[in-house]
Order: sequence, then C-alpha cells, then structure tokens
Amino acid sequence: MVAAVTAAMVVAAVAPGARRAQYCDMRPAPASRAVHRPARRSGRRWLATALAVACTVASGAGTAEAHAQSLSSVAPPARFADPQRAEKLRAAFPAVDSLIARFAAERRVPGYAYGIIIDGRLAHVVAGGIRDVRTGARTDTASVFRIASMSKSFAALAILQLRDEGKLSLDAPAEQYVPELRGLRYATTDAPRITVRHLLTHSAGFPEDNPWGDQQLDRTEAEFSAMLRGGIPFSTAPGTAYEYSNYGFAILGRIVTNVAGMPYARYLRERILLPLGMRHTTLETRDVDPARLAYGYRLQDGQWLLEPPLPDGAFGVMGGMLTTPADLTRWVAFLLDAWPARDGAETGPVKRSSVREMQQLQRFSGASAVAGGEQLTLNAGGYGFGLRVNQNCDFRVAVSHTGGLPGYGSIMKWLPEHGVGIIALGSLTYTPWTPTVDEAFAILKRTGALEPREPQPAPVLETRRAQVSRLVNAWSPPLADSLAAMNLFRDEPADRRRAQIGALVEAAGGDCRPEGAMVAENALRGRWRLRCARGDLVVAVTLAPTEPATVQFLSVAPLAREASLAPAPACRR
Repeated sequence: MVAAVTAAMVVAAVAPGARRAQYCDMRPAPASRAVHRPARRSGRRWLATALAVACTVASGAGTAEAHAQSLSSVAPPARFADPQRAEKLRAAFPAVDSLIARFAAERRVPGYAYGIIIDGRLAHVVAGGIRDVRTGARTDTASVFRIASMSKSFAALAILQLRDEGKLSLDAPAEQYVPELRGLRYATTDAPRITVRHLLTHSAGFPEDNPWGDQQLDRTEAEFSAMLRGGIPFSTAPGTAYEYSNYGFAILGRIVTNVAGMPYARYLRERILLPLGMRHTTLETRDVDPARLAYGYRLQDGQWLLEPPLPDGAFGVMGGMLTTPADLTRWVAFLLDAWPARDGAETGPVKRSSVREMQQLQRFSGASAVAGGEQLTLNAGGYGFGLRVNQNCDFRVAVSHTGGLPGYGSIMKWLPEHGVGIIALGSLTYTPWTPTVDEAFAILKRTGALEPREPQPAPVLETRRAQVSRLVNAWSPPLADSLAAMNLFRDEPADRRRAQIGALVEAAGGDCRPEGAMVAENALRGRWRLRCARGDLVVAVTLAPTEPATVQFLSVAPLAREASLAPAPACRR
C-alpha cells in the first residue's frame, strides 16, 4: 500500500501546476510519528528521498520550460495601445454627420446612407434624403442601393475560395476555364496567355472600359459567349500594365460558373452571402422589395430624372450588386476581421489568410506626390484582388473600392491596421464620395485615437533586449558570444564594437538603463531607449532567422532626451 501511495505522490510532484507545488511544499513527518510506526519508517525515508528528487526534477523542468519560452519567436498579435480609442472615435461622429449632410445637400444627392465600422462592428449608421422621388418616401438604413463596381470584391473572394479548395489556379491560363478565350488574337506573338491573376488585377491588357461597361449589365450568357468568340482588342500586352477592365471581371464570373458548376449568382449567394448573414444582398433588382429600393437618379437641368435599372446579366459580376447599409458593413467588417494575423479558429466562408491576400498590393498603378504650400500630398498604390490598396501621408495602408453606375455612386474604405472603415451609398449617378469620406477619416484622426495596432515583440526579442542592454552597459565576451548571430562579429569585430559602444556609454555618463517599452517594428526587430547618467542612447536590433533567434544586426547611437522613438511619418521635410 505504501508503494502505491508514494508512486502517486511522486507522479503528482512532477506534474505541472498547483499539485506539484502542493507536494513539493510537504514537510517531513515528525520523528515521534516515525518512532510509533517503525514498520513504515523505511517507506517514509524512501518517499522523502523520492520527493526531493522529484521536486528537483520538477524545478529543473520548470526552469528549462521558462528558458525555452523566453527564446520563443512566436509573438502575440498586434494590438491597440489605447483602451479608450473607440469612445474617443465616437466623440467625432457628430462632426462626421454634419460633413455628410452638407455634402448631400450641396451635391443634391436624392438619398444616401453611410456607416462607420470599428473593430468589426457597426458603430454608427445614418440615412437621409428621399428613397423615391415620385412618392417622397424617405431613405432609411434598410434601403437597398446598387453598389456598382464594389461588386468586384465579391467576385475576387469567390475566385480565392475556389483556389483554396484546389479547383483552380490563379496562374493557370484563363482559357483553361473559359474555352471561348482560346481563339483570342493577342497583340504580339510573344504575349503570355491571360491568367486568372491577370484578370483579378486588371492587367490582362484589355482597354479601360468604364463608360462602355456600365451599359453591359444585362448581356445574356449567350451574348457574352458570342462576344468572347468574336475577340477582344488589347491596349497593352498581358501582365505589363494596370488598366481597369470590367470585361475582365465578367470573365471571372464565367470562370466561377464553369468551375463551380452553377450560375455565379447562386454560387455567390450560397457560398458567401448567406454564410456572412448578408440576406438582403442580390444581383437582381427584381428581387428587391420596391418599398425598400433606393431608386437611382441623374441630375439634369436641375431636375432628378429616374435611371431605369438594368437587369442582371453576364456583366453583373463587375457591377450589378444591390445591398443595404447593414449588409455592406457586414462585408467590410468581415474583410477587416482578417487583421491582424493570429491564432484561433476560422469563422468565415474563406480563410483569413486569403482575405488578407486580396487586400494586399498585387499590381502597382502609379504614385504621385504634390507639394502645396506647407502640405505634401502622397498617393501611391494599385490593385489587390477586387480592391484598391493605397498609401498616403496619413495612413500606410488604406483599402477601398468605389462604385458608379447610372443612378448610383458608392464607396467602401477601411484601414486594416487601424480597425476602422467607412461605407457610403448614394442614389445619384456617380455620387462623388471619395473626398468627403477622406475628410471623415481626417475628422476621426484629429481625435488622436485613429492610431494603428502596435506590433508585439516575440519573447526572444524581449530576452535579447535585456541581454543587449546589459552588454551595452558592461561588455562581457561570454554574454556577447551567447547572443550574437554568426555574422555579427564578422561584419564588425567584437573588439571594435566594444570600443565604439564603450565610447558612447562614457559620453552619456554611464549607468545606462532601459527606459520605457520597446518599439517593435515586428516580432523580431525593435529599438529601445537607454537612459544614462548624462544622456540617452537608442539601441536597435534585428534577429536572425535561426532557432533560437540571435542578434544579426546591432546599432547603438546617441539620442536626444526629448526625441521620440515613434516611426517617422511617411511624408516629412
């Protein structure tokens, strides 16, 4: 019986958590108890010895586990530093309301609606104006608008979903899925065959076709097939330039139909819209309750004239979708939710990595930088998959798409690193939302709360920070050797580094200690401040691609006491 009990206790002693601590804290039995039970004396001695060994092993295992964790290169996801950011952003909503109302009045937009998304939730939604000029019915947040070219992002996600399922390849010739393309006459004999990727990124070489494309929505599938067989002219060789093509996205819709074995509209509804809860989104106007439809108008001679809605057809893929403000915010929230990259279960119809992929630059379309007085304006970027990706002076990454058709104009724009998006819908031909939505983001930014998530350092980066800080303050060859990657002292000999760093420490007065948090650029690169007796130093490291990660780059430089370690702005003089 003694043997059975002691074995269980020894197992408990080396198990993790509270039970291990409980048994390792046990004290030896009083001597009197041992005297009164001589037959069990040897068993108790064995147990004491076993527990001592077990606790030593457990302690060593715990130390080894902690050491291994301190060298882990797996970082937590980026996070927001300000816990009050959402409340601060909400404080700006009245100013945004005034901005939008003024815009709608000045532009004479019959009906409109807009929403602000924060961290995957609809934080604010407003509707105004007239849904139906004939009856005077008012627009509300359940009104249905056509979103035109914003429909392209849905087609792109459908393609990626099929790619992820192994049913198509982005780099396969499009003619593999659409046989009518096999007879295309290319602009040059050395031109590559058009791929699915070319179509997704507006780089198939087709001519820009916005005015023409707007009038193609009702083309039948038979008419579309005849168009394809008749040939398509090229303005550039495939894969060489960006040129916006509605025709290319109509072909993507045919690819979805052929690969999935069902009409595009049905595939979209069953595989993407319904799983996302977008029950009021459709490609067909006749499916919309007339009592909810925001009718589209053009302004002519000071009067609103009704634009007859075109029925859905083969070109509806590129711009035929209709939706509500609530459904569209679900869409933007879903796309925003792919950020940041993280562990955890997948909850959407398409995996997060693919949703992030479509929001990253795939085809550069150009850049401009304009100086006007004291202000510099930057616009650089291009196209992802069904979405535009841009950078300006305020935001490193902005993802968006606009939509314009006779009777409608819309925009959706969001900042993946900031967790904030805006959608806006209007029932006036080509409603020009972009400058107004950009100003709405500027209003939010002025709250001071529209800041990006901050990358978090991996445990190994924090460990190297502590080690490098000790090394800078008091150089130790064994410590230097233990944390250096194999290149560090080949690039610059250890003795020279020691002398250079020592001179900087001496000039700063010595006694240098880490001050404040590390500024992590990513999981394995960061910089921090050392506060010394008479001055400050900035230390920056980049870790090597090894396990465990060691220091491949080390920089130590003087830093003014009032200087910030924040990243430099994109636009500066």
